[in-house]
Amino acid sequence: MLMPSIFTNTYFNDFFEDPFKSLDYNTSGLMTTDVKDTKDGYEMTMNLPGVKKEDIQAELKDGYLTINAVSNSNKDEKDKDGKYIRKERYSGSCTRTFYVGDSVKQDDIKAKFEDGTLKLTIPKETAKPAVEEKKYVSIEG
Repeated sequence: MLMPSIFTNTYFNDFFEDPFKSLDYNTSGLMTTDVKDTKDGYEMTMNLPGVKKEDIQAELKDGYLTINAVSNSNKDEKDKDGKYIRKERYSGSCTRTFYVGDSVKQDDIKAKFEDGTLKLTIPKETAKPAVEEKKYVSIEG
C-alpha cells in the first residue's frame, strides 16, 4: 500500500525556514513583463493575476510610463472546519515604471487588459532628421 510521505510536502520546510522570509510576499508571476521590439514600436505584455481592470492605472509623465496595480484578495473567510493557517495570495499594490521617451504622447499608447494580462503597444520615438538651416550673409553692393 502506498502511503503519502510528509517530507514531500512543504509543511516541514516552512517550519525551518527563515522567520523573516514571511515578510516578503509571494509575488511570483505578478507584474512580470515581456517587452518585444517590433518595427513600429514596442509591445509589452504584463502578467497581473488576480487583478481587476478597474484596479489598474497607467500614467505617462515626463517620458515615463508608470503602471500601478492593486490586488486585494485578502478575505477573512472561515470554513465550517476551522480557519486558514496559511493563504498564499498577494494583497497590496505594485508599481512598475518604464522610460518610453519624451515624444510619446498619452494618445499614442494603446492598452488592453484580458485574462489577467495587460498588453500595451507603445510607438518608438521617431528620430527627427536634423534640418540644416543655411544662413546666408547678405552682401551689399
